[in-house]
Amino acid sequence: MPIIQDLSTYAAAIAPVINAVHVNVHASARQAVAAHAESTGLTPGLLLDLRYVLPLRPLTRRELSAVYRYGTAAELDTEIREHLGQGALAEAGDGTLRITARGLAFVDGLYAAHADATRRVWAAHDLQPLADLAGRVLDRAGRDPGGALEVMAPPYEPAGTPVGVLLFNRVAALRYHRADAHAAAWQAAGLTAGTVVDLQPGPVRDAIEDDTNHRAARAYGRLTDHERETLFEGLLTLV
Repeated sequence: MPIIQDLSTYAAAIAPVINAVHVNVHASARQAVAAHAESTGLTPGLLLDLRYVLPLRPLTRRELSAVYRYGTAAELDTEIREHLGQGALAEAGDGTLRITARGLAFVDGLYAAHADATRRVWAAHDLQPLADLAGRVLDRAGRDPGGALEVMAPPYEPAGTPVGVLLFNRVAALRYHRADAHAAAWQAAGLTAGTVVDLQPGPVRDAIEDDTNHRAARAYGRLTDHERETLFEGLLTLV
């Protein structure tokens, strides 16, 4: 891919690549994660999504509502209650949710499954430069107060975490940067989480996408043109 000088165009181009890398690892690890869930008797659910968050910090339902902004409070509460019932999460008197020892052991198993998957599917690739670049972009990405990225970053990276897992989780967290940019764009257009889901192709949708790309572009300004090309091309080879 030629070097893209315009950051908004770059943000639009790399977003589906980031999503594809994320989906690819999940697909590659699906059987191992399912076996892990069966052996432990725990439901992956929120633990899978929040694997790189819960070991670091407790969360509130309000924070989780930003991450799951397109779902309902009832749906989120159902998932939370399932994890509480299974002993993976514990709830404090103020409603704060913390991971338990059982939940943390499950997350450790998820990290192991993802380590195996990334070693298998990315064996021929030099991942460290990509992990470093993704980390720099994630550090640069603005945390909107009350947004999803404020909840989802920085990721849990215990000592000895394999580089494939570092890259996978950093890329996963970056998706929430764009999600916040998209939410800010449709809110600026006067829409809600409910109405934007049903928005049909047309000028309003195009304007929201353009605004999303403009907002998401800022995080990539920390990289040089060559580094942006390296990140894009490198992630593309992993799909």
